Amino acid sequence: MDMCKQLPSARYDLATSEDLVETRKAVEALGRRAIAIEVDVRDEQQLEEAFREGVAEIGPVDIVIANAGVALFAVDQPHEAWKDTIDINLTGVFNTLETVVPSMIERGAGGAIVLTSSTAGLRGILGPSRGSLAYVASKHGLVGLMRSYANNLAAHSIRVNTVHPTGVETPMIVTPSIDAFLEANPELVSHVTNAMPVGLVSVEDVTNAVLYLVSDDGRYVTGTTLTVDGGFANKN
Repeated sequence: MDMCKQLPSARYDLATSEDLVETRKAVEALGRRAIAIEVDVRDEQQLEEAFREGVAEIGPVDIVIANAGVALFAVDQPHEAWKDTIDINLTGVFNTLETVVPSMIERGAGGAIVLTSSTAGLRGILGPSRGSLAYVASKHGLVGLMRSYANNLAAHSIRVNTVHPTGVETPMIVTPSIDAFLEANPELVSHVTNAMPVGLVSVEDVTNAVLYLVSDDGRYVTGTTLTVDGGFANKN
């Protein structure tokens, strides 16, 4: 799922309908089934409809990856960056879980949920702009959601964890707007520098961590904050 439209407050290109189709085709190329639906996680009704359609097409949900998110910090600090970030990064995740979790409980087969947080969900970084503060607050908020859901769902054998990447090599980070933001605020560069000699980690690095958390290898791992950050959160 993706909303596949641009936000006025975003200073980088968000995912498109073509990106969503490409993702579906990539899954199908592996011999798996996929359904791709344009959904705004801020809209509970859209989520409900998409969930029903997906279950009817493919079957019940055992694993939830709440990955929708935006990073709207920029030199011009758009006023709406606060609301857009909180609505998508935090409320959108809550909406997603509230849509899916009841069916997981009713089914009684357990399951696994992973929320994509950030190193910004563990440290107060990125400076005082509206977008930065919203990003840090939303990613910290996900940790609180995760811990509460992990406690609430443990009796149902549904595990809930967060994953906390450092900067990842995606269009959200590798973009002129982020470069300009750091150039205008050089004191923040240390906020995004890892302990290990690595700049940006790869998407696969984060994916592998998520796969562990949802697999049987992690069957007793719940309520944890798993970092994939080259030692970022541990450094002084």
